[in-house]
Amino acid sequence: MKKIGIISNTTKDVGLENTKRIIDILADKASLYMDIQYKGYDDRVNYIKYESLFETVKYMIVIGGDGTILQIAADCARKDIAVLGINMGKVGFMTEIETENMDEALLRLIDDDFDIEQRMLLRVEKRCGKSIVLHNHALNDVVVSKSAGAKLISIELYTNGELVNRYNADGLIIATPTGSTGYSISAGGPVIDPAMQLYVATPICPHMLSVRSAVLSADKELIIRLDDKYLNNNAVISTDGDVQGDLTAGEELRITKSKYELKMIKIGSYSFYDTVLRKLS
Repeated sequence: MKKIGIISNTTKDVGLENTKRIIDILADKASLYMDIQYKGYDDRVNYIKYESLFETVKYMIVIGGDGTILQIAADCARKDIAVLGINMGKVGFMTEIETENMDEALLRLIDDDFDIEQRMLLRVEKRCGKSIVLHNHALNDVVVSKSAGAKLISIELYTNGELVNRYNADGLIIATPTGSTGYSISAGGPVIDPAMQLYVATPICPHMLSVRSAVLSADKELIIRLDDKYLNNNAVISTDGDVQGDLTAGEELRITKSKYELKMIKIGSYSFYDTVLRKLS
């Protein structure tokens, strides 16, 4: 039997109503696992520590929005866990199964009637001397942005040592193809097929007459550096929307393609471009 984890965003799935539907459909067809905090909710489920979910299951059903998937993407990618997203959010590019189609999707999961789409992740690293002081993986994006109330920051972007551009802006987004429909598109970046392997560099509110997003090879290393000619040229580093630390003038942030990829379970007839047209039109 398949070992399937269930992660529910309880602010979306109020009262675990849809979680209960999943259990009803799959309880006699798979071994189900949930976080131990829900122990006693349903005796057909195995309850284990949250961290142990990623050591135990091979499939993860995520009920919520794209943000819920972002929270568990790196952990699932590290453990080669395939993710099925049930959408209860506002947009749902990754959580593409709507609740009205959930029953059919779950049965197709059990019957192995689905496709797997590999999504690239970014690896971000900040060093202090020879020590790594920040190390993380991101599915959507890495953002270097000015602190609240601060002035514009001066940013330099390099690829394999070659200068791509200098930006005077509120910040810079380095997005994956998956992340191209997130913060990046709001800043004017292009929509990229999520199966591709590349970076999209998009400045945030640049104070420049001519600037465009840059599409860069994922096979190369990116370096983001804050120009040390300017006083108070400091920034905040975020990965997938979570603040990770600071970047000060003269410091470097290194970005490479992660060795991990996220397996997204694809069920249904909608293509990525169908989803874009339906949800962004």
